[in-house]
Amino acid sequence: MRIVFDCRYTRFDRHDGISRYTSELVTELSRLHPVTMLISDHRQLAMLPALPWQLVSAPTSIREPLVAFQVNRLHPDIVFSPMQTMGSWGRNYRLLLTVHDLIYYRNRTPPRDLPAFIRLLWRLYHLSWWPQRMLLNRADGIVTVSETTRALMLKHRLTRRPITVVPNAAGALAGAAGAETGVRRTGPATGSLIYMGSFMPYKNVDTLVRSLADLPGHYLHLLSRIGDAEKTRLQTLVPGARIVFHDGVSDDEYVALLDSATALVTASLDEGFGIPLVEAMSLGIPVVVSDIPIFREIGGEAALYFEPRDAAGLAAAVHRLDEPGEWAKRSGLAIEQAARYNWADSAGILLRVIRQTAERPAQPE
Repeated sequence: MRIVFDCRYTRFDRHDGISRYTSELVTELSRLHPVTMLISDHRQLAMLPALPWQLVSAPTSIREPLVAFQVNRLHPDIVFSPMQTMGSWGRNYRLLLTVHDLIYYRNRTPPRDLPAFIRLLWRLYHLSWWPQRMLLNRADGIVTVSETTRALMLKHRLTRRPITVVPNAAGALAGAAGAETGVRRTGPATGSLIYMGSFMPYKNVDTLVRSLADLPGHYLHLLSRIGDAEKTRLQTLVPGARIVFHDGVSDDEYVALLDSATALVTASLDEGFGIPLVEAMSLGIPVVVSDIPIFREIGGEAALYFEPRDAAGLAAAVHRLDEPGEWAKRSGLAIEQAARYNWADSAGILLRVIRQTAERPAQPE
């Protein structure tokens, strides 16, 4: 069976969520079965394992609807894409597509780094369910990253195809400098609160900043890249708030910040998974997160929860970690919870789905 893995969403310098999902999953899958990668830029190879590859057009290209004619030349039995928008017209192979979340049906502002034309198409695409249904029903099977997203897909009847959960994980940080200190903390080492994520409106970073009004001894570290206008806006929300803007960090810097943190915090209104939660928990760092279904799934009994727009509730949850024994308890629970998510298990699930899909009769569109 010849498996082709669509790696065209891989970033050039450092991973975002889908880029890391691609890199980690193709690495582990290749340990179980030979894989050929699809790339659209040679720079992506620096972020991917040393595997056979083929250069095709970019997923944002006008050629994307007919990309199958390029892929057909590889004679694959099955192609897996970590996104749902891979073109499928004219394909001579089985196709598995991935849906990470349904966020943009409720929060329609597209990612700011996309070209203007693609942002327009993004908005139009998410105005109704039928474009998604059309794309998914043209595939042979669908993968998603959480039970929460799978339940939403079933609720909205997005596809007639089988839906399988292949979870995200956080194995990439395990070998980073500082991940193994040899010493387990029993309480907060600093007043640092860590946020890893974008500044899209649905991320609700404003609530994180406003919580600092009730957390005078704490610093909020915002790790991702941020524009000057957004930085200024956040600084004016709570005068005198202790906010540290990092404007991007390496994995080693990320681990070092987590290692000394009181907690990882996020107030997201919507998510498809929650990779930063697993990353922090895998290092024994408690997580304080908004009470939404996906975070209940990922954080389980380890996390502390607050209502998404309740800044005072967030601060109260952070203060709980100062209670005797509470931080150590949450740290231990976090490690146990994070152990549920690893890329090797996810790759094993994916390979089973690939084999099952290859063995099934072709699905009518």
